[in-house]
Amino acid sequence: MRLATLRFAQGVWTGEFPDLDSEQTLVLVFGASSYGERPELFAQLAQAYPRSHLIGCSTAGEIDQTRIWDESLTVAIVRFDKTRVRRARAVLEDAAGSFEAGGAIADELRSPELRAAFVLSKGTDVNGSELVRGLVARLPEQVVVTGGLAGDGARFGRTWVMTNGYVGSSSVVAIGLYGDAVRVSHGSKGGWDTFGPERVVTSAKGNVLYALDGRPALALYKEYLGERAGGLPGSALLFPLALRSTTEDGNSVVRTVLGVDEAMQSMTFAGDIPTGWYAKLMRANFDRLILGAQAAGGAAMGAAHTGSTLCVAISCVGRRLVLGERSEEEIEATLDMLPEGTKQIGFYSYGELSPHATGRCDLHNQTMTLTVMSEAA
Repeated sequence: MRLATLRFAQGVWTGEFPDLDSEQTLVLVFGASSYGERPELFAQLAQAYPRSHLIGCSTAGEIDQTRIWDESLTVAIVRFDKTRVRRARAVLEDAAGSFEAGGAIADELRSPELRAAFVLSKGTDVNGSELVRGLVARLPEQVVVTGGLAGDGARFGRTWVMTNGYVGSSSVVAIGLYGDAVRVSHGSKGGWDTFGPERVVTSAKGNVLYALDGRPALALYKEYLGERAGGLPGSALLFPLALRSTTEDGNSVVRTVLGVDEAMQSMTFAGDIPTGWYAKLMRANFDRLILGAQAAGGAAMGAAHTGSTLCVAISCVGRRLVLGERSEEEIEATLDMLPEGTKQIGFYSYGELSPHATGRCDLHNQTMTLTVMSEAA
């Protein structure tokens, strides 16, 4: 496996395009939402890598090694020696079609030799939970599914997804990796603290929350946000929601707000909010966020990676807003846990896709999620 990275920033590419084009080459591209209006840049990559498989998405910040960039494109080119690569795409017009889009991707990738699927989706008007359900319902249990939802800074406006040089706002794309030579491991950790009373979800439909303990969800949320309420939905990134199925359940999932409806007093989240579940607000603990990123790096070392190694780091935009100038500490922490010489790229997202430990994939919010790839000698 051969690997190279490059970046487009301030009007120029940082170097020549490496000569790695092949039918077994993966090209990952993460960039600012404004680059959705720059099709010529993606055309350059597609022309340089005509036989390769290109996928990418917009971001809330681009990760390149231990640096975070804005208004750039960050690119990784991976030429596998023994691993077969396949690309898939599904149309996703609105959140109602999320399950079907996930199923369509799974059907296109499915094979007895499939070992891992890396998925990128539009970041708004999507139900990430249903997207994942569609994927795992039609893929073998042993297939590792990871990825993320595209971003648009803290604006929650228009996101884009790219496949083989073509950019659009209504799709899901994925790469399948096939054969016994590929090594893919993962890690996903948070680091947030819960506070306030735990409340019951008394009214919700899909990823729209209407009421907690019988009270309008948005009004209740605004009470906790105080003066920050005027900055909704962006300010809600600082106060995600922890959900668990019962009061005895030791595992919780975290959900981030994507939008609010003042007329309905409802809130739309990146994933499902099941009625009857228990919800509690969360807030940041700076040191625990950094330690969470470090723990994600440790978890991602579950497989033995040797030789060229790529780490795709996907962290939630809410973490970046909270950490501010300390944001680069979390991507330094992940890289410190990985093999020396590992190349790390990635982006800040509206949602992260990763298994729970060794279980099936799920949608996460407010986590640092890593996908680490290498190939057996």
